[in-house]
Amino acid sequence: MEYTPVNEETQTVGKYLPQVVEQIEVKKSKSSFIEANTVECTLHEVNNTHIIPVYTRENMPLISQSDFIEAAMVASSRVYSNERILKPDIRVSHPVKGRVPEARNKPANLLEEWEKTLYYDRLAFIIEVPSIFTDVDGNKLTLTIAGVKCYSQENLLSKSFEQSFKIAVGFTCKVCTNLCISSDGFVKELKVKNVDALYNGIHYLLSEFNAVKFADQLKTLPNYELSESQFAHLVGRCRLFRHMPEGLKQQIPDLMFGDSQINSVCRDYYSDLSFCRNEGGNISLWKLYNLFTGANKSSYIDSYLERATNAFQLTQHIQTALDNRSTSWFLN
Repeated sequence: MEYTPVNEETQTVGKYLPQVVEQIEVKKSKSSFIEANTVECTLHEVNNTHIIPVYTRENMPLISQSDFIEAAMVASSRVYSNERILKPDIRVSHPVKGRVPEARNKPANLLEEWEKTLYYDRLAFIIEVPSIFTDVDGNKLTLTIAGVKCYSQENLLSKSFEQSFKIAVGFTCKVCTNLCISSDGFVKELKVKNVDALYNGIHYLLSEFNAVKFADQLKTLPNYELSESQFAHLVGRCRLFRHMPEGLKQQIPDLMFGDSQINSVCRDYYSDLSFCRNEGGNISLWKLYNLFTGANKSSYIDSYLERATNAFQLTQHIQTALDNRSTSWFLN
């Protein structure tokens, strides 16, 4: 989705945060929305124990990960002002450790807590709005806002410039915490210079997102099925895709899933309690889609939202081919 700056009066995120925090419910999902190489973290930890990287030439701080989360919290509370909103579920990875100058000569095992510094290069979060929900094939889906920030994408040796964020809105399948995102609900590069511009970008995405349209698209998926042979052909083509020459790839819809994720899809085709094949070996596109979004949990944070979006694009491509009885490279 393309981001168009909002022509409205600048919002001051910090002004609204205290009242927003009071409104946020403390409940959140029990299972992880992403698992690979990540640890759970709280907003309090991000705010109070993680240092903030700076542009070295000016010693100017970047927009912090906590600023990003708080901007999303404020935007969510204003766009969905009459809804229930849960507190952010936060996962971090790739720790960058340091120490205060006073401890520069100490062995690592003798460092006291106050002498250690820490921040995480990558952070992902989701904010659920459980009062906005739908049902697909007996599975409850709740509206969810998601964000990703990677400090390593910024050139810290340069002067301060626009910083890049990823933001998405879609649905979370409650039975498995799989994240469902369409391209209309995803901004891959939200480039901003300050927190207020970041807030405006998030607010714009949430305001423009058509949850009903996306839910209706998801509800059509259980009406389509792949046979066991079609599924096997799809999996084989997925494995071939990563090894194809770039010239041939350009003629085929993009596939961002690697061999480890495809292995997970194959395993869960037989063993997943909620989304495995039926007794005849057929599998609906809704279940297939969830096998891919489930496999996406093993992705690193920096590729998580892109792969979530790609899972829906691939499923839509297969649906169109079945609907129109047309040729698809992945099925033929």
